[in-house]
Amino acid sequence: MKQQANLIRAGQVIEHDGRRWTVLKQQIITPGKGGAFIQVEMRDLNTGNKTNERWRTADSVERLMTEDKDYTYSYMDGDNVVLMDPETFEQLILPQDIFGEQFAFLQDNMPLNVKLVEGDPVGVELPPHVTLEITEADPVVKGQTASSSYKPAVLSNGVKTMVPPFIEAGERIVVRTDDASYVERAKD
Repeated sequence: MKQQANLIRAGQVIEHDGRRWTVLKQQIITPGKGGAFIQVEMRDLNTGNKTNERWRTADSVERLMTEDKDYTYSYMDGDNVVLMDPETFEQLILPQDIFGEQFAFLQDNMPLNVKLVEGDPVGVELPPHVTLEITEADPVVKGQTASSSYKPAVLSNGVKTMVPPFIEAGERIVVRTDDASYVERAKD
């Protein structure tokens, strides 16, 4: 289905130059002189190559319709991730790089939403939040206020994040899977 270029969003799948691309990032740029355009970073679904493309906001692009299917994370097999369909128990093997930076947040038996175009997997959505333990956290610096200052910390999966000063090593916190930002202390 055709859509205007200024409606492109991250996670969509588009067809360009006869190939399928998944959109990683998009930004509308309005220069001081001339018309606005959209800068899109996208990855080829077949080869995995990334590219940047620019369109005028009035241009149209071909958006491919995706089908969502629920799976559960099972285990790693080399560089591949093995998922299981919770209804039919069939396995789906995906390359690790389809997860991008969110791969670090993958946990056993985690429910996932796989996006399919004509039966081919093109993207994976993790739950918006996960609970992880803090393995390292810097000590609190006196004079910092709890409302505006954050300190660096390392999560149990190795990802670095910023947490409020009252969070210490060994505590469990809830973080966003899309940008590894702190949400709250875990309630468990």
